[in-house]
Amino acid sequence: MTLPMLFRRALATSRTARWRRPEGRPFRLALMSGAAALALGATLLPAQTFAWGQAPATQTQTQSPSQSAAPAIGPQSFADVVERVKPAVVAIKTKALEAGGGPEEGFPGAPPELSPDDPLYRFFRRFGEPPGGGRGRQKHMTQAQGSGFVITNDGYVVTNNHVVDNATQVEVTFDDGRTLPAKIIGTDKRTDLALLKISDGNNLPHVDWASSSPRVGDWVIAVGNPFGLGGTVTAGIVSARGRDIGAGPYDDFLQIDAPVNRGNSGGPSFDERGQVVGVNTAIYSPSGGSVGIGFAIPSEVAKDVIAALKDKGQVARGWIGVSIQPITPEIAESLGLKTSKGALIAQPQRGGPAEAAGLKAGDVVTAVDGQKVDGPRDLARRIATLGPGKSAELTYLRNGAEKNVKLKLGKLPSEKETAAAESNDDGVEPGAALAAYGIEVAPAAEVRGGRGGEGLIIVGIDPNGAAAQKGLRQGDVIVEANGQTLKGRGDLQAAIDSAKKEGRKSVLLRVKSPEGARFVALSVNPAS
Repeated sequence: MTLPMLFRRALATSRTARWRRPEGRPFRLALMSGAAALALGATLLPAQTFAWGQAPATQTQTQSPSQSAAPAIGPQSFADVVERVKPAVVAIKTKALEAGGGPEEGFPGAPPELSPDDPLYRFFRRFGEPPGGGRGRQKHMTQAQGSGFVITNDGYVVTNNHVVDNATQVEVTFDDGRTLPAKIIGTDKRTDLALLKISDGNNLPHVDWASSSPRVGDWVIAVGNPFGLGGTVTAGIVSARGRDIGAGPYDDFLQIDAPVNRGNSGGPSFDERGQVVGVNTAIYSPSGGSVGIGFAIPSEVAKDVIAALKDKGQVARGWIGVSIQPITPEIAESLGLKTSKGALIAQPQRGGPAEAAGLKAGDVVTAVDGQKVDGPRDLARRIATLGPGKSAELTYLRNGAEKNVKLKLGKLPSEKETAAAESNDDGVEPGAALAAYGIEVAPAAEVRGGRGGEGLIIVGIDPNGAAAQKGLRQGDVIVEANGQTLKGRGDLQAAIDSAKKEGRKSVLLRVKSPEGARFVALSVNPAS
């Protein structure tokens, strides 16, 4: 399970999900768009001041390998770089017309003084609204603000999608105070990027993408509009690369410790040469403010997406039509694999390129065009980057044997096209008991709402049992066990017994649920 997080989006476009730490304390991962009015208030504390150290004098003696080297000293000042790039960084203000309750209506559980301009407004509107979904409510104008940066002299501006989501009016304000209208050229929700164009832009200050990727430990300079304060500069280092924060299927964030806050969303992070290495997008925080853990979309990802938005107004990605999942050590053992590298196909989609090429559930994709695949995210990014209409050769494992197949990539469907509504009927009948695992199963064909009739449907489950601890739920359909289709009540127990005889620690189940298909490794000794 991922670390508990709370995502907070721009102003009245907040979208929130909450988990808790193991010890029960809540914390948040906030998308950093700021509020036009800070209804909650803030206390400004004096910043601790310091001076960059002087470089130590060159030593003539040679140090032995056992002697510790002197720590690297940071630059005395970033002022020259900031002076050059800051004019190209803009504050972005948006307006959007959204349906919602007027002040006289309010929302259940919301403080009476909460206004539509408060960042928490949409949280209460979404999770506290009365039955009826807000029908008949008055529409109101919401405001949001964030940051962005100009990448061409004629006024193309990069920002986050969540900064301008649903905006009907966009304005950008430069560091010198000029405010100009802008229009949205294109957005990409999957990477949370957007491209704007300043109306009648001419000979505007602009910045360039970095020509190389930063390393962990390299300096970064973040410039943006935190809390609506205007052009603000902070500095830090790249703390990590390749972070997956659960924001989307192509997560590959830089983690930085340059302080960024709400309102920094869409702003740039620069290297020491003044080139853009990342687009600041999210923070990890217990309070909603900076604690030194921020996330930026790497320039190598952002510049390709922005180029596509500029060219066509949208991003066309390659697609093979499979549901994939990581390979846990338990699943690797169940499949007889030596490593957990690769992407496990949980379900080929009907009519997709993978199904047409003969790929099946249980196949493990290990390489694309000869390049090794680390996991599902790596596979998704590589296929997406190749683009629709291109050919790709996949290397995969089936029953321990390595195979290759060539297929033609399709176009990744939109979110609306991929949304599939599966009903989860609760009309269940008593099934056979597998008491050791805390589940009862029945042939899906015998149960109303059994989703097609194949496999065994879980009609009862002990929330503290071994099956529930692996994520199985009532209504899930166990389609296969160790690659064998389950038809009768005794087939599952037979598969478990067979795995024991073969000396395996787990039996591999393929499970279908309303969220899609996945594999689950269930221990053959549930008490262990």
